Amino acid sequence: MEVLRRLAAGYHDLMDNKSDPRVNDWFLMSSPLPTLAICLTYVFIVKVLGPKLMENRKPFELKNVLIYYNLFQVIFSCWLFYESIVSGWFTSYSFRCQPVDYSRSPLAMRMAKGCWWYYFSKFTEFFDTIFFVMRKKFDHVSKLHVIHHGIMPMSVWFGVKFTPGGHSTFFGMLNTFVHIVMYSYYLLAAMGPKVQKYLWWKKYLTALQMVQFVLVFAHAFQLLFIDCDYPRAFVWWIGMHAVLFYYLFSDFYKQAYIKKTKKKQMKLNIERMNAVKSESKEMKLPLLNGFSNGSGLGDVRQRMAGAVASQ
Repeated sequence: MEVLRRLAAGYHDLMDNKSDPRVNDWFLMSSPLPTLAICLTYVFIVKVLGPKLMENRKPFELKNVLIYYNLFQVIFSCWLFYESIVSGWFTSYSFRCQPVDYSRSPLAMRMAKGCWWYYFSKFTEFFDTIFFVMRKKFDHVSKLHVIHHGIMPMSVWFGVKFTPGGHSTFFGMLNTFVHIVMYSYYLLAAMGPKVQKYLWWKKYLTALQMVQFVLVFAHAFQLLFIDCDYPRAFVWWIGMHAVLFYYLFSDFYKQAYIKKTKKKQMKLNIERMNAVKSESKEMKLPLLNGFSNGSGLGDVRQRMAGAVASQ
């Protein structure tokens, strides 16, 4: 019981005294439990309940819904990217070391609120998976997809609770830019075959996401080698997230593009070999038909003897 009391006291001390007091009364910021419950509910819906409900149903046609949803996400991402730049990045923030400004200055509060809205955007992204389930595209609900969407709200919650600003917001700034490109792609893809034929750059979108995580990794872990008034725990928190997501996205890239291309090339090579063998058999058939039983050879000999006698 004493251990539980100490753990409870430590938890309350962390949440009440070591977090940013500016965000304590903001929606969903008082405790991590509501966010954790929402994330677990999301996983249950997209992996268990959703597929079960859709098992005997026809896929939903969501063309217009997808167009408006992706358009909203593009606009939302553009606004978040703009807020992160105006509040700090490319204006007053240092890419080498940027402590958190815990004051209530207009720019500091603007960045803190931008961090909260970025956290909220992780919930709107749940609809990516929900729409896959409703359209019965269950192969799209991959390990990468569910892990990425399922843990991001929880991860960002800690950032907003303790460090809503400063060095780690580089990840949010970069991520919103990638989402502008990503949801623009999805928006175009939702418009149908007339537009989809021009979307040859999907694999480069995945490559862009991988580059994002390399930059986040390098940007975060540089603080391990320099003095900076920024919580070391969050350096590891952001850096290890970048490592995890880079591994997941690179594995997806290999499966979706490199191995798929190799399989396609192997299949093409086999088809070519079969075609060559088929042509080779067709060329040999007349010879086999003419000489296999000796009758063809006898006819030739008779024709040659007739030609000599006539001379």
